[in-house]
Amino acid sequence: MNKPIRHGYWGSQVDYRELLTKIEEIGPILEKNAAADEEKGELTEESFEALKPLRFSHLLATEALGGAQLPPTQVLELLSAVTWHSGSAGWVSMVHCCIGAMSAAFLPDSAVERLFGPGTDNRFSGQGAPLGMLKKVEGGYRLTGKWSYGSGFSHATYSHSACFVDDGTGKPAKDENGNVIVMCAHAPIGEHVQLGNWDVLGLGGTGSIDYAAEDVFIAEDLVFPILTAPPQRLKELFSLGVVGLAAIGHTGWALGTGRRMLDEIAKFARSKSGRAGLLGESEKFWYDYGRAEARYRAARAFVFETWRDIEATVEAGSAVTTQQISLVHLAKSEIHEAGVDICNFAYRASGGAGLRAGVIQRTFREMMVAANHFTIAPSIVTSAGRNIGGQWTNRVWQFYDLIEKK
Repeated sequence: MNKPIRHGYWGSQVDYRELLTKIEEIGPILEKNAAADEEKGELTEESFEALKPLRFSHLLATEALGGAQLPPTQVLELLSAVTWHSGSAGWVSMVHCCIGAMSAAFLPDSAVERLFGPGTDNRFSGQGAPLGMLKKVEGGYRLTGKWSYGSGFSHATYSHSACFVDDGTGKPAKDENGNVIVMCAHAPIGEHVQLGNWDVLGLGGTGSIDYAAEDVFIAEDLVFPILTAPPQRLKELFSLGVVGLAAIGHTGWALGTGRRMLDEIAKFARSKSGRAGLLGESEKFWYDYGRAEARYRAARAFVFETWRDIEATVEAGSAVTTQQISLVHLAKSEIHEAGVDICNFAYRASGGAGLRAGVIQRTFREMMVAANHFTIAPSIVTSAGRNIGGQWTNRVWQFYDLIEKK
């Protein structure tokens, strides 16, 4: 394993290799509870308590805030490692990691001192689609709305919810350029109603429930403009914006899922009896496996090439470029698409074994759910392709849209 990057930009107090060792130690707990997590609809207490000391919400936060301040490539490895053992545990970890990074990046000093200061251990969860409304009041806002897909919500301490701002007539306010203002509001989890209804094909243990707020007070400093927020600290890295930070999480999750399915189907084929024994003697199986392994490794190499280039850019004191973010989107999409192909191959090759409860079936279902997430939508890949191909070069990324510069 490569030595940790230390160029003065990253933290020095947390060695990610020690975290990898801890993940290996708790891995059997996460695997043992994977089925129970799904049945419960959220991580079981044992799973969550095993993950909690890793403090994923703080991996990308600055050391000044009590964070680890790790480079993205190390965070990718950590998320991949958790996901290898349990897709649901990996998903909750990546949500807490990425939303924690957003909160640590874009909220003002007064807010992060309360949320990340000494004696705190907050975790953040929520939804980036603007499905609520903020009403201005003395000292802050009143928030009302209903959101879906609050992954890891029951294991978080603060919400992170996108919303419009009431212009005084009940309609969304606009800025001086005529653009609708979208804010991200933070509130204690206990201020919300958790609506449940998480009944899905896969990732059932993530607790990605609907939740609501009804006239909840939000302090003035617990909001930031989600589309245009300027980074308040680590300005070069956090120039990625909320979508770039979210990409680290989704990419790391897909890395772990693809790797686990390859390992599982190879293990199955090496067994000596029944269909597996026949599979192990099949030239066709090992050819297909070799091709799946090659595609995964190619996609993984693309991911790490992209993020190492970003690390070099921010270490040199520059903001992340539009083209680099386009490559982030392409690499994120490719590691997911590779994972889908791997899971389809493994599921078909495993025969009846893939139908029954177990790692192959669960990993297949989880990958199919992740592949439908908006973060790898065809429209995003199309825009990234236009940019890399030289057609849309005078544009910038704003959330998931590549818009013309103003």
